[in-house]
Amino acid sequence: MQRLTSVFTLIILMLCYWPQYVLAEENTIMAGTAKVNITPSTSLPIHDSIYARVLVLEGNGVRLAFVAVDLAIITSERIVKACKEKYGITQLMLSASHTHSEPQPGGKWTFQGNEFVSFYEDKIIDAVGQAVARKFPAKIAAGHKSFPQLGFNRLIQREDGHARESWFGDSVYTSENPERIPFGPVDPEVGVIKIEDMNGAPRAIMMNYACHADIVCFNYAISADYPGVASRKVEEAFGNNLTCLFIQGAGGNIESLQISSRRTGPDDPFKTDYRPMERTGELLAFQTIKLARSLVASENSGSIGLKIDSLVFTGRFNKSLNVNVNISTIIINKDVVIAACPGELFVQLQLEWKDKMRLAGVKPFLFGYTWSGGKWPGYIADIRSAALGGYGADQGDNLIQTGAGEAIIIRQLENYYKLSGIMRDKPGPTGFKAGNRWEVIAVPPGK
Repeated sequence: MQRLTSVFTLIILMLCYWPQYVLAEENTIMAGTAKVNITPSTSLPIHDSIYARVLVLEGNGVRLAFVAVDLAIITSERIVKACKEKYGITQLMLSASHTHSEPQPGGKWTFQGNEFVSFYEDKIIDAVGQAVARKFPAKIAAGHKSFPQLGFNRLIQREDGHARESWFGDSVYTSENPERIPFGPVDPEVGVIKIEDMNGAPRAIMMNYACHADIVCFNYAISADYPGVASRKVEEAFGNNLTCLFIQGAGGNIESLQISSRRTGPDDPFKTDYRPMERTGELLAFQTIKLARSLVASENSGSIGLKIDSLVFTGRFNKSLNVNVNISTIIINKDVVIAACPGELFVQLQLEWKDKMRLAGVKPFLFGYTWSGGKWPGYIADIRSAALGGYGADQGDNLIQTGAGEAIIIRQLENYYKLSGIMRDKPGPTGFKAGNRWEVIAVPPGK
């Protein structure tokens, strides 16, 4: 009787504190989200606040943390270490939207050495903890949608055969492309990964799009640029009951078709026009919302696969460079594949990888500007772009070696096939098994 009473008491306690004791079925994916304002106290003008948004996914003994941050670049060994030790995070990925209007006096935008670095780290570590504490059994749906492009390829080939950046005007092309000529190639797709609870209520959306977040660059005020607008609009469309993470794609050479004229300094009386930023964010949000509402989550049990890898490169011009590039390959429910890569990859690499992944019958998402360890590699051009030149392609002494982009994409592809179990780790079966013999019998004319 005493044993029965103890069991009954335990059941009553579990029912009373059900949020802390969610019993997930075997192979069910658990998810948790958080959103924190990371706008520091500063004398700098603030146009709109910047945020860190977190999605934690857990399954098959793997606990992933995706952190989408309204900063230009973010790397932090301290965040990775703390989240592994405090929250059991297997792999943490810091994804920067690459806004050029983060809190940086003087227009500088390099995360390392930023006076607010400790503040950002504290906020992000706390946000990951919040997401882990709020886990719930989840279902996942994913897909892509093409729509008229919001950006253009800013490296435009000129009369001498080489490419120059769009802000370099000549006798043919106007600086900054005010005519909005849709130079290519670009990736016209937005990718959406939607996380629902078991009642079908959307709880998180990862919005994956490749385009530089510098519409209001040199505004000399804090802003999350168009990704901030898009994330906010998506969240509002779902009653602010979900968290929308903007994940930049391979947007290293993609510029927005709508752009604001630049100020020359913080004392320049010229006023930044924020309407192009707002409009671009609204258009991206509209397509994201439409796609998200059309996606249907699978009722099947979930699974998560993870492969962590690294590649070492030297410099293209500076042969003393040693760049360790850490990458992650993730498979969710066997058909959603994420290639997480640091640096500013050119869009040609994304297009090539997605084409190859679709031959495998999966839904591919390339997460650019996403750091999980190692060094930040800067711009990563495809070989043809590296040859044609221009900003990020052949300008600067610290560019990564030619062919590094293709090597990263090939490794991501290889890791997918290994992780999925399709690629054997031993030689395949050999031999020949003959079928029945046959012969061709001619049919007489007229028969």
